[in-house]
Amino acid sequence: MPISGTPSRAQLVDHLVRTRIAGDVATPRENNLSHYRLLANGDRNFWLGLELGERWADEQDVLAVMAERVGVNDDPEYRFGQDTIDPELTVDGLDRLAARLRKAAEGRERVLFATGHPGGLLDVHRATAAALRTAGCEIVVIPDGLQTDEGYVMQFADVAVLEHGATLWHTHSGEPMRAILTGLEQAGRPLPDLVVADHGWAGYAAQHGLDSLGYADCNDPALFLAESEGTLQVAVPLDDHVVSPRHYDPMTAYLLAAAGLTEV
Repeated sequence: MPISGTPSRAQLVDHLVRTRIAGDVATPRENNLSHYRLLANGDRNFWLGLELGERWADEQDVLAVMAERVGVNDDPEYRFGQDTIDPELTVDGLDRLAARLRKAAEGRERVLFATGHPGGLLDVHRATAAALRTAGCEIVVIPDGLQTDEGYVMQFADVAVLEHGATLWHTHSGEPMRAILTGLEQAGRPLPDLVVADHGWAGYAAQHGLDSLGYADCNDPALFLAESEGTLQVAVPLDDHVVSPRHYDPMTAYLLAAAGLTEV
């Protein structure tokens, strides 16, 4: 049954496990390890807009960070089957994200929202943007006419997304964020004080030196590596596309309450 109102931490942990946002998630172990290996081998599709150099060339180092920050199985010999996200680490990440959102609200900062996973996280970002606007923040409006090789960079419900063939597009690329920041600079407009995003949108912003917060799945290690190095401020571990986007609503309510914000 859905949770009404704002859940307690214990209620949220239970909800995350029941809906498989955390706990035993849908992403299999072999997919996780494959992505860790590809990142370590220098495949930029898995760097999510970051510049990792050769610092993470050992996939066992990547696995160690993911075990610590996400809660995946830390045994390198465990190669097939179920993998996990620790729901306590998810809520810890939400608490860190909430603290930075509170700071943004207090300072009435300029905040940019973006998602490469619109099928799952668009409404999480939309609700957060609405709450920050109510608190007096400026939600950055992106320039018109932006595009990348994948499609057009658009904005819906205050959230930047990639549009391709009249469809909102799933992307790991940092190029859409590059297009936004370049467009803002060319227009003589200030860059955001804070970026709240996921995938390459969050990674590229962090690499560009902006305060950046991101959500990431257990098969997308780059943002957690960046958080461990201090490039990205917060990476929240979760399954970023569960069977219903409504499953994220209690998580969003918890986040906004922890940040001292009220959604409209």
